[in-house]
Amino acid sequence: MEILGGPLFAVAGAGESHGPGVSTIVYGCPPGLLLRRTDIQRFLDRRRPGSNRHGTPRHEGDKVALLSGLYNEANLDALLAGPPIQILVDGQPQQTESYAEGYTTGEPIAALVLSTSQRSRHYEQFAGPTGAVRPGHTDLVKHAKSQGFVDIRGGGRSSYRSTISDVVGGSIARLYLQATFGTVFLSSIVQVGPLKTEKSLAAHFQERIRAQGHLGVSAQTIGEVEALLDEAEIRSLDTAFAEEAGELIKRTRIDGDSLGAAVEVVAINPPALIGEPLYQSLKVRLMGALGGLNAVQSCEVGDGAAVVARRGSENNDPIRSSGYQANSHGGLLGGITTGSPLVCRVGFKPTSTITKAQQSVRKNLEEMEYQLAEGRHDPCVGVRAGVTLESRMAIELMNAVLMHQAARVDTSHFRLFDVG
Repeated sequence: MEILGGPLFAVAGAGESHGPGVSTIVYGCPPGLLLRRTDIQRFLDRRRPGSNRHGTPRHEGDKVALLSGLYNEANLDALLAGPPIQILVDGQPQQTESYAEGYTTGEPIAALVLSTSQRSRHYEQFAGPTGAVRPGHTDLVKHAKSQGFVDIRGGGRSSYRSTISDVVGGSIARLYLQATFGTVFLSSIVQVGPLKTEKSLAAHFQERIRAQGHLGVSAQTIGEVEALLDEAEIRSLDTAFAEEAGELIKRTRIDGDSLGAAVEVVAINPPALIGEPLYQSLKVRLMGALGGLNAVQSCEVGDGAAVVARRGSENNDPIRSSGYQANSHGGLLGGITTGSPLVCRVGFKPTSTITKAQQSVRKNLEEMEYQLAEGRHDPCVGVRAGVTLESRMAIELMNAVLMHQAARVDTSHFRLFDVG
């Protein structure tokens, strides 16, 4: 069983790249959060194919419908104002409303996103026991693991399309954390192929924190950075780098090849003291959640591998009564948050599916010279990955918050009647 997060806040998903749709169930959201369908849609719009001209040419609307877990006693019209859902069964239309706006009830929240731009014929060359194997992809291992009963279209469940569930669940987590703690999740592309930027979200916010003398970052400061990220050619704090990287991606696509990327993901204003010290360390959880995303090959916390060359006197972050004066620890010490921005840097390999000729085998291990016949793919998967990384970080923080709260019992929350 695959569940993201958990055990208290968790996300389960189902659906393949070229199936009818992707369904999601989110468990453990506390009751009372005002949730609008448009709040989730905003983040799905960043993830969807076709949202960036440097990503895949596949275009999907990726409109979400909410099916459970919300209620709005004061305004049932608003609750039921979501997009209608219709199916034909034996020629008879079956239609119902979906939810648009309501308060979470504490029950599982179900969501559905239909797929409307499948081109399954593009994958005929991979069909059957003599089907071609794409180098770098899951074709061979999934064929053997499933004993041949695998959906070959677009990578099936291994497709990046499956991350719709990550973003749905992460949207709910980040909305709750923002409403409760003022926590905001941002990401910035810091490397594309050999091109690197020196501009870092972590450094930018640390400078603001140092200048003001306390940890909290204002909504205005965060909003200014979000606007800059939204306007860039690719989502990066460094606009000049974003332009240069965009041109490199364009040339690489024309050449039939692909590029790797590195993405910095940061939680601003995270709650302190969440996470456990060892086996359920938040560092372990984050490195697993972020490092386990499609095409990820590395995940660093804080200053990452750069700390290897330092001495302790250089690396230890000074502490004053107002908080940590630097953040090489990336907001985590001993797997527990310090209240400083939570910082991870994630490295993506070049997209496996390319049009250049390569050496490969068929699924029966017959050697062949492989070349892609047809398909629509991201030349640099990191371009669309930021919102999914933010979502996975939000899910793990949300679960850690609930785990922390579970250790603090308030007996007033366990009364049904006043009994003097």
